[in-house]
Amino acid sequence: MAATDAEGGTDYLDRPLLVPGFLEDRSYQTELADASCDGHTLVCLPTGLGKTTVSLLVTAHRLAEYGGKALMLAPTKPLVEQHAAFYREALEIPDDEIVVFTGEVSPDDRAAVWNDARVVMATPQVIENDLVGNRIDLGPVVHCTFDECHRATGDYAYNYIAERYHSDADRPLVTGMSASPGGDEEEILIVCRNLGIDDVEVMTEADADVAEHTYETEVDWTHLDLPDEVLEIRDALNDVIAERLEQLKQLGVTNSTDPSMSQKQLNAIRAKLQELINNGQSEGYEGMSAHAEIMKLRRAVELVETQSVESLRRYFDRQRNAARSSGASKAAQRFVSEPRVKEAMRKAEDFDDLHPKFRKTRLLLAETLGIQDGERVIVFTESRDTAESLTEFLSESFDVRRFVGQGDKEGSDGMTQTEQKDTLAAFRNGEFEVLVSTSVAEEGLDVPDVDLVLFYEPVPKGVRSIQRKGRTGRAQEGRVVVLIANDTRDEAFYWISKNEEQKMEEELRKLKGAEADIEAELDDSQQSLESFAGEEADRDGEEEDDGDDAEAADAESSEPAPERTNGSDSQPGLADFAGTEDGSDEDEDAASDDPAPEDEAEGLVATAGGDPDAEDIEIVADQRELDSHIARDLSKRDGVTTRLETLAVGDYVLSDRVAVERKSVDDFLDTLLGNDRSMFDQVGDAARHYARPVVILEGDGLYEKRNVHPNAIRGALSSLAVDFGASVLQTRDTDETADLLEVIARREQDRDDREVQVHGEKSSKTLAEQQEYVVSSVAEVGPVTARALLDHFGSVEAVMTADADALKEVSGVGDVTATRIREVVSGEYDPSAQK
Repeated sequence: MAATDAEGGTDYLDRPLLVPGFLEDRSYQTELADASCDGHTLVCLPTGLGKTTVSLLVTAHRLAEYGGKALMLAPTKPLVEQHAAFYREALEIPDDEIVVFTGEVSPDDRAAVWNDARVVMATPQVIENDLVGNRIDLGPVVHCTFDECHRATGDYAYNYIAERYHSDADRPLVTGMSASPGGDEEEILIVCRNLGIDDVEVMTEADADVAEHTYETEVDWTHLDLPDEVLEIRDALNDVIAERLEQLKQLGVTNSTDPSMSQKQLNAIRAKLQELINNGQSEGYEGMSAHAEIMKLRRAVELVETQSVESLRRYFDRQRNAARSSGASKAAQRFVSEPRVKEAMRKAEDFDDLHPKFRKTRLLLAETLGIQDGERVIVFTESRDTAESLTEFLSESFDVRRFVGQGDKEGSDGMTQTEQKDTLAAFRNGEFEVLVSTSVAEEGLDVPDVDLVLFYEPVPKGVRSIQRKGRTGRAQEGRVVVLIANDTRDEAFYWISKNEEQKMEEELRKLKGAEADIEAELDDSQQSLESFAGEEADRDGEEEDDGDDAEAADAESSEPAPERTNGSDSQPGLADFAGTEDGSDEDEDAASDDPAPEDEAEGLVATAGGDPDAEDIEIVADQRELDSHIARDLSKRDGVTTRLETLAVGDYVLSDRVAVERKSVDDFLDTLLGNDRSMFDQVGDAARHYARPVVILEGDGLYEKRNVHPNAIRGALSSLAVDFGASVLQTRDTDETADLLEVIARREQDRDDREVQVHGEKSSKTLAEQQEYVVSSVAEVGPVTARALLDHFGSVEAVMTADADALKEVSGVGDVTATRIREVVSGEYDPSAQK
C-alpha cells in the first residue's frame, strides 16, 4: 500500500509498523522486500539504492505478523549505529526497543537488554560471543539480516551465526544484502550456502525502476610520474630485496629474484622454507629471517611508491625503535643496519618536496570545491599514516577531517565510536568539506552524496572499488578519480581492480538472468545434504541393530591413547579424571596409580562418541580463547552449554577440580626461548586452586619446530608434571582439543556428578618479582638483565639513578642497553613524539 503526499505528489509507503509519510514508495524496493518475505533471500542491489530499506520492510512485516524480535548484523560499528538511527526514524517502535550491541556494551548489559528488545543492531563478533557464552537465545528472532553479506566466507562470524540461527530460531527468515556478492557464480553460491539462503533477487542499474534513481558516475584514471628522488629511494630498497631473494634462490626455494614478485609467490617461498625447517635443515631458519626482511623492505617500497615519503619516514622510525628493543629479531636489526636502507632513510629525511599525489589531490579539491562550486569530497587511502599526513596537509587550504577505525595502530591513534559518529554527523550537516578516510567508510555507510570520490591509490579488489564508488552518483551526477603512480604496483592494482569490476558487473548481469539456475543448484545442494543425512541415519540404525558386535568393533578400531609426553609414571592421565563407581573421595582417586579398568576405558570411548542419553554439560571458557574458535565449535554440539567469563585461572574450567591451560606448540616453545616464566605461573595458579590442573599442548612438531634442545623441552614438560602435578596432554589441532575438552567435561559432570565451579585468582607477585618486572620493562631490557642489574645495584632506585658507565659494569649490559636505559629514565616526557 502507498499514500500520496498532497503537496508534492510523492507516494509514500503505508504498511504496518512504518511511520506514515516517511519512506518513499519505490517499486523495486517493495518488489525485493515482498520476495524476501517468502524465503531466505540474497538481495543484490547497487550501492546507494536502499538495500537497508528492503531489509526494514521485511523486518516490519515479520514483526507485525509474528511478533518476536529482529536481528540485523553489519560489519562495522559506525554502520550498526547508522542502521539503528534509520530504523528508529522509520519504525513505529519505541526507540529504547531498537538497541545497539557493540563491544562497548558490556556482556551483562547485553544479556539484560536482549529479552526486552524488538530490534537488535549488532556487529557479528558481539553476537558470536554472546551465543558462545550462552547469553542470548535466537529462538524468538523472526528475521535476521546479514548486511554486506559477501563477507560470509572462510571463518567469518556470519557463518557461525547463520548456522546457529537456522538451528535455534522458531521461525527463521534470512535476508542477505550486498551490492557486490562475489566475483563469480561459485563465490555467490558459497555465500548463499554459508547463510542458508535458497533464493536470489537481483536488481541492476539497467532495470527501469532502478534507473530512475541513479545518475551517471564518471571515472577518471589519473597517471602520475614519481620524481627522481623518490625513484632512487625505491630502487635502493628493491636492490636489497633482489639480493635477499638471491640468498633464497641459493636455498632452492625460488627461481626468481624479481623484487616485484607477487605476494602469492612470496607465500609459496615461505611454505618451502617451513618444509626445510620441518625436515630439520637449519638453513630454513636463515631463510625465514631473510624472508621476514624482504617483507619489511616491500612494505617500505609500497609506502614510498604509492603513499608518500612522509609515510615512509614514519615507517622507518618505527622500524628503528623496534630494532633497538631487547627482543628485536635479526631481520629487524639487519633491516635498519643495511647500508642501502640507511641511505634510503637519509634520502627520505632530506626529501622536502611534495609527493605528486599530494599535489594532485590538492589541485583536484580546488577544482571541485572552488571552480565547480562543489560541497563535499571524500578521499580514500589505504594507509592510516597517509590519512594523518593528508589531513594535516589539506587543512592548510580546506576544511578537512579524518575518518579512521577504532583500533590503535603504530604511529597513529584510532577514533572512538563517538568520534566517528560525530564526524559523520558533521559531514552530513555540511560543517566541513573534505573527509579523508581509510577503508572504514567503504562499506554501506550513509555518507551524504558527494561531488568527488578520490582514490589516493587503486585497491586490488573489485568489491572494495565498487563500494567506494558508491559514495557518489546517488542524487546527482558524480565523479571518481583514481590516482596511479606510473611504474609502480599501483598499475598492477589498477588492472586487477578494473578486471574484477568488469567481471563482477558481468556476473551480476548473468546472475540476474540465472537466478533460477542458481536457486535450482542451491535446492539440489540442500536435497543432497538431506539425502546424505538420511543415509547416515539409516546406517546409524543398522549399526545399532548389530548390538554388542558393533560396539566391540568400535573399541578395536579406536586409536590407542597417546603416550605421556614426559614419560613420567607419576603424571596423571585421562584415567585420573574417571573417578570411581563407589563414590570414593578425591584423595583416594589422586593416590591410586592403578590403570583404568576395561569398563572405564570403554566408557571413555562411548562418551567421546556422544551418548544420546547423557545429560547436558557446561564448559566455561576464557573470553580470550575466542580467537581459537574452540568454544564456538563446542557451543554447536548437542548437550554442550558454553559460558564465557574472564577467567583469572585457566583457559577452560570443566568442573570444580579441573582447569585447563591450553598452549599451542609455538607458544610453548616461545616460552622456553624467551626465558618467560608466565606459563609456569599460570599452571602454578591452576594447581593452587584446582585439584586436577591440565595442560593441553596443541599442534605438531614439538621437537622440530624450533632450535630448542630436546632436553630443554623434556625438562619443561617434567616440571609441569612433577613440580605442579599437571596432566600434560597433546592434541593435533583445535578440533581434537575441543573433543578432548568435551570428553573430560562429560566424565567429570556426567559420570562423577561434579559441578562446574570457577574459583581462584592469579597469585600476586612477590616484592622481588615486582622489582624485576619494573626494571625489565625499562627500555625492554628483559628479565635476565633485570635480575643482573638488581643483583649488582641492590634496588630499583639504584638502577634508575646509575649513570651509563656504572650500568655497563653489569654483565650483559653494553653501550646500547646502557644508553637506552638512560634515555628512558632521564628523557623528557613528550606524548606527541612519534611511536
